[in-house]
Order: sequence, then structure tokens, then C-alpha cells
Amino acid sequence: MVVYALPMPDTPSDPHAPRAPYMEVLAVLTAEIKTGKYAPGELIPSDAALCARFGVARETARRAVKILRERGLIRTEWGRGSRVVDRSVDGAEGA
Repeated sequence: MVVYALPMPDTPSDPHAPRAPYMEVLAVLTAEIKTGKYAPGELIPSDAALCARFGVARETARRAVKILRERGLIRTEWGRGSRVVDRSVDGAEGA
């Protein structure tokens, strides 16, 4: 018997379709940043804290954080953690 694994889509068209675990972490953190749970300059949870909170592997947490960084929502300093970017300073108000 041969079993084929289908790749998980980045954005499922069916809301009941399986979702990559990093997407859940990313969606929650993005919402928390945009609603002000993490204020500009405030640290977001560490990789270890995200792993414990969401029950995911460290690489999964890091993937979500990497995308937040690529989207300009956070800045990461080695050894210091990741902080929320003040988007109003960058001229991105209302974004």
C-alpha cells in the first residue's frame, strides 16, 4: 500500500482544510500585534514560549517569527529577542 502525503497549502481555500501549524502561530501573533496586546517596542514571546503555548516544534515557531519579521511587524536582535516595530514611525500608520 502506497500512501501519498499532500502538501499543506499556504492559504487554504476551504476553511475546514488542514492548516500548516506555523500559520496558526502566525495568525494569532499578527492579530495580537495589530490589536495592541504587544505594544511597539515590547518583546513578543520567545521561541520556547511559543512552542509551549501552541504545542509546536521550535522550527515551526521560528518560521512564524521569520514571516512576522519579513512583513515588518517585528525586529529581532540576536540574544535580545524580537520586538514589535512602531509602524507609525515608519509612515505606515493605519496599516
